[in-house]
Amino acid sequence: MKKIVLYISFLFYIITASAQQDPEYTHYMYNMSVINPAYATGTPLMMNFGGLYRTQWVGAVGSPKTFTFFGHTALSDKIEVGLSLVSDDIGDGAKKENNAYADFAYVLNLGGKNKLSLGLKAGFSALQSNFNGFILQSGSAATDAAFAENINVTKPNIGIGAYYFRDNFYVGLSAPNLLKSKQIEEKSGLNAYGSEEIHTYLTAGYVFQVNDMWKIKPASMAKFVKGAPVAVDITANVLYNEKFELGAAYRINDSFSALANINVTPSLRIGYAYDYTISNLGQFNSGTHEIMLLFDLDLLGKGYDKSPRFF
Repeated sequence: MKKIVLYISFLFYIITASAQQDPEYTHYMYNMSVINPAYATGTPLMMNFGGLYRTQWVGAVGSPKTFTFFGHTALSDKIEVGLSLVSDDIGDGAKKENNAYADFAYVLNLGGKNKLSLGLKAGFSALQSNFNGFILQSGSAATDAAFAENINVTKPNIGIGAYYFRDNFYVGLSAPNLLKSKQIEEKSGLNAYGSEEIHTYLTAGYVFQVNDMWKIKPASMAKFVKGAPVAVDITANVLYNEKFELGAAYRINDSFSALANINVTPSLRIGYAYDYTISNLGQFNSGTHEIMLLFDLDLLGKGYDKSPRFF
């Protein structure tokens, strides 16, 4: 029988049930389809694929592990479609949530190089829990009736978003999960449940062209959710020769991060990020690792001048 979750993980589970449930991402600027269905590239017949794996707070028992995948393409200069998947595991299976969505975006040409995309997500969220062998810090088994029975529920969900972009700038506003749902229903007279709160994301990015070889790419993301402080990420990446990229990030009152990625081929980009925790949780872990992979499939085989993601 697995022995899952000491006190810190038990505390984290309660926090996620009442405040921020959605995963964090350091490579959010390259994972935009997952949080905003309106994300658009304006590049017809170019299929974009992306995967990200994040293992958070390494060394802490029951630390979160997140996997995301998306596939995305523009069918025309106005319509873009995609698929996005998110799997989030807390406590080595104590709480696991899987989300699968179909994404649709309609792009409006505002004149010149200015475009506004409006998007919709539709799919389902599946929540599973496994409290077998749930051990408290004292070494005794958990006896709370709220954890006496495992949970396995699947519910529909929808999300919306807006995304304004041009050649060197974007700003997005989205809520990927609009339908609030109780994750743990009231049982045996216990008022113990976690409600899936709506998470709202505000993202922005800009590219400064220093010269033919160098670009500076600042970006930011703010996450708003009822019952939790606003989470703000501020990032600055430097791109050299359209191939090598290095960056640094600060998640306010939470962590400092270092980012790097490289274009292995014109269509394949691999990246890595490390987060150093500066909050009180820092004493319980050795940091967070995040790996991403981006792949572009040119359906016409004609090539392209730039990556459609974040310019």
